[in-house]
Amino acid sequence: MTILAKWSIDDYHQMIEAGILRDRSVELLDGEIVEMSPETPIHYTTAKRGTKYLETLLEGKADVRFNGPITLSNSEPEPDIAIVRLPESSYYNRHPHPQDIFWIIEVAKTSLKKDLETKLSIYAGEQIQEYWIIDLLTQQIIVFRNPQKEKYCQQFKIGKGTITPLAFSNIEVSVEKLLPA
Repeated sequence: MTILAKWSIDDYHQMIEAGILRDRSVELLDGEIVEMSPETPIHYTTAKRGTKYLETLLEGKADVRFNGPITLSNSEPEPDIAIVRLPESSYYNRHPHPQDIFWIIEVAKTSLKKDLETKLSIYAGEQIQEYWIIDLLTQQIIVFRNPQKEKYCQQFKIGKGTITPLAFSNIEVSVEKLLPA
């Protein structure tokens, strides 16, 4: 049996600062440095379009981050979209922490298994109140809410219509505008 060394957030940041991870597409998940899946054109375009749409919808209410890191207790994933508290200037010297995050969105095709298992467990364990996966294969959004330990108590799938995020009860997000056209 191989025992892997777990890396801390500080270890990971020191590796980044030292240039050890330069030219590597990685993220820290549960103390392990993990190669990120290459993005397909549809993945990238869906995430970018979704970010632009949500920026317009949430202007003045939240900062919508595209492919940027968030810092958790023993992970530093780079979700496709993270909706976080304002002001944006709060993140000049640090990445958003769990208490800053309204909800996270991952776009999934080849990464679906990792998003449904590893990332779901990490986000629920950090008490991220809402987590959405845009499933490019089924053309649906999988919504997870109400974290308990490392699982979410509520889950539903939606392929059309609107979703009202927990953090913004007066906002309706169009499912069709988040899914690829």
